[in-house]
Amino acid sequence: MNVALAILVIFFAASLALGLWSRRGKEMDMEGWSVGGRNLGSIIVFLLLAGEIYTTFTFLGASGWAYAHGGAAFYILCYGSLAYVISYWLAPAIWRYGKKMSLLSQPDWWVAKYKSRTSGTVVAIVGIVAMVPYLELQLAGLGIIVNATSYGKISTTAAEWCGAICLVAYVVVSGIHAAASNAVVKDIIVLVIVVILGIYLPLHLGGGFGHLFDQLEGGGIPDAWSSSGVSLHLSESGYDMGWFVSNILMSTLGFFMWPHYFGAVYSADNPKTFRRNAVFLPLYQLVILFVFFIGFTAAVALNVAPDGGANNALLEIVTQELPQWVVGLVGAAGLFCALVPGAMLLTTCGTLISSNLYKPLFPRSSAASASLVAKASVPVVALVALVLLFQGGQAIVNLLLLGYAFVTQLLPSMLASLLKKNPISSWGATAGMVVGALLVTWFSLDSAIYHDGITTFGFMPDSLQHIAIGIVALVVNAIVMFAVSAVTPGSRPAPEDDGTDELATAAV
Repeated sequence: MNVALAILVIFFAASLALGLWSRRGKEMDMEGWSVGGRNLGSIIVFLLLAGEIYTTFTFLGASGWAYAHGGAAFYILCYGSLAYVISYWLAPAIWRYGKKMSLLSQPDWWVAKYKSRTSGTVVAIVGIVAMVPYLELQLAGLGIIVNATSYGKISTTAAEWCGAICLVAYVVVSGIHAAASNAVVKDIIVLVIVVILGIYLPLHLGGGFGHLFDQLEGGGIPDAWSSSGVSLHLSESGYDMGWFVSNILMSTLGFFMWPHYFGAVYSADNPKTFRRNAVFLPLYQLVILFVFFIGFTAAVALNVAPDGGANNALLEIVTQELPQWVVGLVGAAGLFCALVPGAMLLTTCGTLISSNLYKPLFPRSSAASASLVAKASVPVVALVALVLLFQGGQAIVNLLLLGYAFVTQLLPSMLASLLKKNPISSWGATAGMVVGALLVTWFSLDSAIYHDGITTFGFMPDSLQHIAIGIVALVVNAIVMFAVSAVTPGSRPAPEDDGTDELATAAV
């Protein structure tokens, strides 16, 4: 066993032990398992919400995209910062209503606001469909990281199975507490590793930051970039300004529509937490710049494309240039980047299946049976993600964009529900979400429209041909939502049933 592998094994065992230990002294009823009893402190909620910044998507996907697509990767830096500004008003509104109504899951919001279990069921299905590729992304990244940093001693398949088993074990036992406990370790080690690599590698292999960017601007542009039109600008075919802006817009609008974000928001003990987070998280995201520096350095320094594609760029350069103990620490950081969001996703999937699919079918079921269904569904969801992964995963960034395309379809009816006089009927909300999700499914399965992460709508003007599929579906979704609401006024929520104006309350 080499030094890197030994470090990986130690951190893997520590993660498992920490996840299992975190349930000590906690009530493990559905509320305790899914939203931590609504009493998680500011720092833990900050780390859970920051989990979106540092996942395997950031660790491998962002560096891989900087390596393969140059300036197109900057979209990643933009959308998170914009989304956290929105969270200043949105997150307290979600928290206040969730606490008032004792909501456990995202679909519960639609059930309560629209008085419609059908709407809640549709939201649950869309959420699960979106989260499975996201979970697949985490497991794929985990397999790549462990395989590379163990110098091939552990296969990607074995690593993916081990990661899935670990996740299932501590999520079933500890629920959201498993993610919360590991999030503390994850953010410390990832921040240290990313900043050190992002400074050291450009200085060591790129000749310094100035020299590195001089090369990328044309003084020594990599062959792989020049042959495919890649640069620090949006010059590569398919990755034009329409692609860039529409994907920033889609990801910003969909950022807080992920079901596990609702779980993280519900778990807070105080709404002031979100205001502080909205101030500091955009600054926290600037660390992604160091990830880009690693990818740009790999584009200049690697003479041969990494085995396994662009996702492996960071690991390829690390294993070539750094000693084994550093490689082991990099692998450990990547390991936590996969396990923490993976735990949040599995906990949320279990909650959705129990609260919004099982309970409506069996309304007289006991709290104990609902809890059992939530935990029993965790290994099933993990297995589905593994099966899809083994059938051939896409690039990490593409998997995430596909997930965003689905969850963004929940936004129009969510925003409408925040109004004191909601003009949208439950049938309108449901119809809009269904049409939007079906369009995303159609577009993503039609290779003439969506291929390798690039959308091509040939009937649109040139500047809009590569617009994100989630934005196109969102426009149709909104039109259908208003049209159906106009002819089904009887299913609109009554103003007196609509509670307070949540945004107005949150703005105070």
